Amino acid sequence: MVVVREILRRPLYWLLILLPVAVLLPAAGASPTITLLAAALAIIPLAGLLGESTEVLAAYSGPRIGGLLNATLGNAAELIITVIAIREGLLELVKASITGSIIGNLLLVLGASMLTGGLRHGLQTFDRRRALGDCILLLLAVVALAVPSLFVQASEGIHDTGDVETLSLGVALLMILTYGLGLFYSFRGDGAPLTRASAETAHVHADGWSRSTSLVVLGVATGGVVWMSEILVGQVQSVVSALGVSEFFLGVILVPIIGNVAEHLVAVTVAAKNQMSLSVEIAVGSSLQIALFVAPALVFISLALGNPLTLVFNNFELIALVGTVVIVTQVAGDGESNWLEGAELAALYLIFAMAFFLLPSA
Repeated sequence: MVVVREILRRPLYWLLILLPVAVLLPAAGASPTITLLAAALAIIPLAGLLGESTEVLAAYSGPRIGGLLNATLGNAAELIITVIAIREGLLELVKASITGSIIGNLLLVLGASMLTGGLRHGLQTFDRRRALGDCILLLLAVVALAVPSLFVQASEGIHDTGDVETLSLGVALLMILTYGLGLFYSFRGDGAPLTRASAETAHVHADGWSRSTSLVVLGVATGGVVWMSEILVGQVQSVVSALGVSEFFLGVILVPIIGNVAEHLVAVTVAAKNQMSLSVEIAVGSSLQIALFVAPALVFISLALGNPLTLVFNNFELIALVGTVVIVTQVAGDGESNWLEGAELAALYLIFAMAFFLLPSA
């Protein structure tokens, strides 16, 4: 079977062996930390299969419907994890994962891509106009995400909780409408950043999958991610108590990495093949989807689940988000990259990670 051959061919998918392990560990009395680690590692190949099946279906569906599939399901694994976390009331972890996803894509993934590509090919070039346009749109999205936080600070002692929730819902609604306008713009053939990566990345995904095979893999992978996410989220509080790390740190580092490792590896791989334009689009496009679709969607989902999520971030998160987007916009401004720029972006991510580790929970 072609799917089995694909799994055996790629070492990343060998982590699927941890699926039964993660299920059996709690019954065997294993520590919460070991159980969480096993579930997290098991999600990585499932997220990869989910992404690959989406890309193959997108290729079969044509550029427009395929672009919509990619734009909707591009961050499905992370969305599933955060929805389950909302249901369990882990709202700090959810908000931290939004911050961590945007920062991780722009600093760690893009930095690793530029570093790898630069070491192999020296100075690399990419589509400056597209990259700069994407970064400016992302900056606007991040500023919109920051508005509820700035409102809380500006009206300290005046506003009530209902005002913040109302503002968060209003911001979320307008951002989803903006996302829809972006999809409409791309459907007119103007090359909007929200969908065009689908057709361009299809060639790096699995070959030989039929449409029915892709649908089956998509369904099985989605079910697996849900199952493993239940196990992972169920261990968070115990791990926080046992290791002394914050729920915030797990959200800002762990959730974004395990939900997007496969896509991150694609970005680095294509950069190593001297396709830097595609690598930049993967990193920035994924961040755009988080800011314009996933974060606003989580606000409405949380309301339906009875655990309202507000778009209120702490000051350090706001500085990190806005600073990251501004820096990447400057890096993308000349349409060129080298290994030193990549190393600096990756180093900045590690600096933020250390600060997030030391930052106390709210």
